[in-house]
Amino acid sequence: MTAGAIPKRILLVTGLSGAGKSTALRTLEDIGWEVVDNLPLSLLEHLLSTPLGKGSNRRRRPLAIGIDSRTRDFDARRVVGQIKTLSDDHEFPVETLFFDCAGSELLRRYSETRRRHPLAPDRPATDGIAAERELMEPIRRWADHVIDTTDTAPNALQQQIRQRFGSASDAPTLTVMSFGFSRGLPRSADTVFDMRFLRNPYWIDSLRDLTGLDAEVGAYVAGDEAYEGAVGRIEDLLLTLLPRYSEEGKSYVTVAFGCTGGRHRSVHVAERVAARLREAGFSPTVEHRDLTSRPHAAVEASATSSRSEGRRNQVSE
Repeated sequence: MTAGAIPKRILLVTGLSGAGKSTALRTLEDIGWEVVDNLPLSLLEHLLSTPLGKGSNRRRRPLAIGIDSRTRDFDARRVVGQIKTLSDDHEFPVETLFFDCAGSELLRRYSETRRRHPLAPDRPATDGIAAERELMEPIRRWADHVIDTTDTAPNALQQQIRQRFGSASDAPTLTVMSFGFSRGLPRSADTVFDMRFLRNPYWIDSLRDLTGLDAEVGAYVAGDEAYEGAVGRIEDLLLTLLPRYSEEGKSYVTVAFGCTGGRHRSVHVAERVAARLREAGFSPTVEHRDLTSRPHAAVEASATSSRSEGRRNQVSE
């Protein structure tokens, strides 16, 4: 196997049926792992040694391989032997993650989902659970990581997987947006803050044609007596919320700041908050949705003209 074909990390994911393997594999895939489930063991070496297409960098992603008692040619002792061989022969050792769970809880889960146990298709689920536990015991003893999910909800299990096998780069894609309420709420916004309580630069002739990116506008907005206290509290709130969004597994988070036209107050505040988030270690992208739109008064005048024209047409008809 060439060094370039070896994944950054190899994790064998296994355990008792119903204990959480599928949830773990989905979570690993969400945080950037390459995931292969129920791969016949005879193809494992072939998978690891097969490069992807020319110019692809996916092979350098960590790789999670899901196997369980349903896997073709499954034999627990053989699996352990293959893990040892791969770990000894290659640059990156193979880790094993095993999911365990109490029999009573597994029985409850099978009863709720009305699924048949893979090792007891025509017998009580308790028989299949007992047979599988005995079958999988050699791997459980060998595993590097054992997670017991007896008292763990799926959401909590996802958080555990992210914490153990994720990285800082797995944080949600964060966008800080400005917009104008006159043009509607952004559909992608998760959190919206209304900046229309701040004094409006539009009514200052020398500032009207500038935007929130200009220092003069920023100074005017920041001069409002309510500005520092309100924006500071918003920043503190976001520093509390964003880590929780990450723990909940959100892939995208959009924080939107709105003002009347989307060219002055919201633009300035979005830039300031984004800078504060960068200082705190986040990497927000800033988007000013309505920055290049016409000033709000022009929009209103146009809308008023259109409404008047519509009424005239109705009268003439």
